[in-house]
Amino acid sequence: MRKLFGTDGIRGKVNLYPITAEVALRLGRSAAYVLRKEGRRNLILIGKDTRLSGYMLESALTSGICSMGMNVVLVGPVPTPGIAFLTRSMRCDAGIVISASHNPFDDNGIKFFSHDGYKLPDDVEAKIEDVLIKDLHDTVRPTGDQIGSVKRIEEASGRYIEMIKSTIPKGMDFEGLKVVVDCANGSAYRVTPTTLRELGAKVIAINDKPDGTNINLRCGSLHMDKLSEAVVDHGAHIGIAHDGDADRTLFCDGYGRVVDGDQIMGLCARWMKTDGRLKGSTLVSTVMSNIGLERFLSKNGIRMLRTQVGDRYVVEEMLRGGYNLGGEQSGHIVFLDDNTTGDGPLTALKILAIMKMTGMPLWELVSPIELFPQVMVNVKVAHKRPLEDFPEIQAAIDDARGKLKDGRILVRPSGTEPKVRVMMEGENEAQIKTLANSIAEVIRKAMG
Repeated sequence: MRKLFGTDGIRGKVNLYPITAEVALRLGRSAAYVLRKEGRRNLILIGKDTRLSGYMLESALTSGICSMGMNVVLVGPVPTPGIAFLTRSMRCDAGIVISASHNPFDDNGIKFFSHDGYKLPDDVEAKIEDVLIKDLHDTVRPTGDQIGSVKRIEEASGRYIEMIKSTIPKGMDFEGLKVVVDCANGSAYRVTPTTLRELGAKVIAINDKPDGTNINLRCGSLHMDKLSEAVVDHGAHIGIAHDGDADRTLFCDGYGRVVDGDQIMGLCARWMKTDGRLKGSTLVSTVMSNIGLERFLSKNGIRMLRTQVGDRYVVEEMLRGGYNLGGEQSGHIVFLDDNTTGDGPLTALKILAIMKMTGMPLWELVSPIELFPQVMVNVKVAHKRPLEDFPEIQAAIDDARGKLKDGRILVRPSGTEPKVRVMMEGENEAQIKTLANSIAEVIRKAMG
């Protein structure tokens, strides 16, 4: 049972355990202890988003890694999918992203990619954690010229931009499209606007001036209202919203209506199936995806496989089954033929390319995907414990399930926060709100 690593690395409040400079230094030493191999380059790439605390954690990690004889390359603010790509393309032994994704600026996190651009396997994370907790790295102290070196690469974002541009049809441009991009004051604040402008789109960028403390602040993919307003005000064809580390993307159509990850996955799956590029005629998603998506896919001869929540589990299933499209309702979309993780800027280019090729607006492209009403209630808890330990919670879930005729109930602990999430979907929105809140109240009383 891992104590530090969750479903997406280590995450928490900055300067409170475990997101402290001291832990970051020890984590760097522990990672180098586990990853260092004779005859390898022994090179770890480190990128980050735009949080103020990124500098502190970057310095501490770098010191720890170098103290164990591994070398570091720093690339600064680059989207998480860019770090995955650069780790692979630069033949690094691992990549590290300093980011807490969609969380507020005073949170931060540290997550690892393996040399192949995929999330570091659970067993390797467990080894790093074990070394850190037991201080096993203290037995190794390189000296002299065996200490690692550091260099910084300034053109890293440019390399990533060229990669994602290569994923759309050769010669295609976005001339004639007006696009609003909400950069969430995060790591894509230059990447996505620059890419779209280079491809000929007229771009209105909002929340593209990070100051270290405004990342995700009432903006980005968790706060779509400002993007919706801007799309309507500017008469844009589409709105694009990233989160802080840009591994996810949601959209607004030309009327300012939100288009979520389920609709995007449905659109891409049908397009790839029609084009003969959807491997296994299968989309991999999670238990959170709407039943309406599943029914749409079935009508189009496409199977949907569900995994537990977390893009790492989606990717694992894709690799296991040889599939090339997967993702999450939240906007993590994985095009495995192009990159190894959820990629917000790449997803944006894919959707614009479909619009360009069909000549159809986004609202028309997604209109056949009829989603059920869905509600989510997040319950803060004092301590996350297995739900099976609370018979009263199980009874409340069973009672709600008996009242819900056509729909789904999912109650699960968050993998990154001290919360229990209650998701419910069905045809009657008022009913599912009432049932979800009734379960949430029992959880509050039982778990504090």
